Amino acid sequence: MGALPDPVWDHESVSTADAPGPRLVVGLANPGPDYEGTRHNIGWDVLVELASRALPVPASFSTHKRTNCEVAQTRLADQSVILARPRSYMNLSGGPVAAVAKYFSVAPTEVIVVHDEIDIDFGQVRLKRGGGEGGHNGLRSVTSALGTRDYLRVRAGVGRPPGRMAVADYVLKRFSKLEQPDVPFLVQDAADAVELLLRHGLETAQNQVHTA
Repeated sequence: MGALPDPVWDHESVSTADAPGPRLVVGLANPGPDYEGTRHNIGWDVLVELASRALPVPASFSTHKRTNCEVAQTRLADQSVILARPRSYMNLSGGPVAAVAKYFSVAPTEVIVVHDEIDIDFGQVRLKRGGGEGGHNGLRSVTSALGTRDYLRVRAGVGRPPGRMAVADYVLKRFSKLEQPDVPFLVQDAADAVELLLRHGLETAQNQVHTA
């Protein structure tokens, strides 16, 4: 990957040190019913689960035209949280993610992105900050638009494609009949990981999630 483009805002003007604002959790996915239930859309499924846990009542999503995202403003883990899904296709996710982060004054390094990960066994969840994109077009777009790789990531393992199946075909397929009974547990575990990250920070959340 070449040099990253200039960020879409002045990072120094977006700081939560003095006046903490909401936390931003983004779920990567493709829009439309044709993609519902596919491996690539697990990030959106996790956000729907998080919205159902919101207090005092479940949160609902609405179109936020200024950022081209579907957004729910709510509370999770005793914090003000913005849940957002880009309404663009996966490989163009970055623009909406950067726009919603800027709109709600969330520093790029504090953005939490939930996404599918083929390099993790199905059913496993891992957390990290930064690193490469591993061929994930959504992450590549987010990195480019935010101007940094150092955002937080909740990686929902969907496993590698069988045989010689192309990765692009694999992630756009729905989970197999064998996998489907365990998908709700993956979604719940990833949502739990987001809440741990919000409440305790990366290191403590990793210690709990990675040893479960």
